[in-house]
Amino acid sequence: MVVGAGCFALMWQQKIACWIYLAGALMFGVMQMMQEYQGHNFIVKRLKRIMSLADIFFILSGFLMVDMVYRFLQSAFDNYLTYYNTIYNKWVVLLLIAAILEMYTMHRIEHELSKE
Repeated sequence: MVVGAGCFALMWQQKIACWIYLAGALMFGVMQMMQEYQGHNFIVKRLKRIMSLADIFFILSGFLMVDMVYRFLQSAFDNYLTYYNTIYNKWVVLLLIAAILEMYTMHRIEHELSKE
């Protein structure tokens, strides 16, 4: 995931890097969503739901990376300017939100589990 995002941001082999990131994000997201919390702590359950939202944002940022290279969503818009303002290069925003949510929930879950 990190290699794909780094190569894509540095504009090195973007047609390959976007697929590497998307594959990594899918595997990471599915792996984290499959992990279940067996305890009864409501706070940890809430944080796991927030973590799942972050995983969805990681996957959506991968789809937007692929769209930036292949522009498959461009036909859904009337003109290029609307597409550019709405979709193009917005993967960075989703990636940033996902990374912040992931770091927050990871540290909070660790803190909550250490209290038990």
